[in-house]
Amino acid sequence: QLQASGGGLVQAGGSLRLSCAASGLIFSIANMAWYRQGPGKQRELTAAIRSGGSTNYADSVKGRFTISRDNAKSTVYLQMNSLKPEDTGVYYCNAENCGLNYWGKGTLVTVSS
Repeated sequence: QLQASGGGLVQAGGSLRLSCAASGLIFSIANMAWYRQGPGKQRELTAAIRSGGSTNYADSVKGRFTISRDNAKSTVYLQMNSLKPEDTGVYYCNAENCGLNYWGKGTLVTVSS
């Protein structure tokens, strides 16, 4: 189970930190990711962090977003800075663990101009 939190309404240029708490999987060996789905758009990969700590980001968020993980807390974070209206969407937490994929319910981020 993945429980995402931290979404909300923020002005352009502001920051938010999303959290995703995982349970029921071996978090330390799970590859974790954040996806987002903007209004009228398909869900897309935003940021990912592998079990070993390597990360990758969508070009649109490089330099502004940072993904991190705390294995002791079974939690993955997404620090979002310099937010833009186009960052608006529902952000979903994803885990890939032992060949299985897990999705959280998502948390809404709205960036006003």
